[in-house]
Amino acid sequence: MKQIRRIRNPFDADQNMCFGCGPRNPVGLKLTFDEDGEKLLARWEPDPNFQGYINVLHGGIIATLLDEVGAWCIYIKACTSGVTSSMTVRYLKPVHISKGMITIEARMLEKKEKNAIIGAVLYDGEGKLCAEADLDYFIYPEKIARGRYHYPGKEAFYEPE
Repeated sequence: MKQIRRIRNPFDADQNMCFGCGPRNPVGLKLTFDEDGEKLLARWEPDPNFQGYINVLHGGIIATLLDEVGAWCIYIKACTSGVTSSMTVRYLKPVHISKGMITIEARMLEKKEKNAIIGAVLYDGEGKLCAEADLDYFIYPEKIARGRYHYPGKEAFYEPE
């Protein structure tokens, strides 16, 4: 039986103003993450401030949610940091804000020396698949990720046991 593990955000909350995961960014998404076997997931309550059409989540926010869970998948599954090289999003159904909590999942499909391929999906509050993405991340060697990009190492994302 798979055990879901809470992922902690080890980045300095006073400096981490990331739109996706910065806990103190006043206009950000404030995503938090869990690990469930091979996938990383986030749950997020959509806010009407992020709509495009009335009661429909803006497509740019959908893309951001998919990209952010993919980036955290790089931290945990590729054990380094990276940047998005390319992203293809398929919008399958509108995400109605009134349907409640959204679930976003990502899994690493392939890791090479300089890049990693991530598959990500987004489900609406009723569990319907609404969007999916193929993401290609340029990944840094761990030494560079630690030195230049403040990657704290995989162990920093888990509570001590």
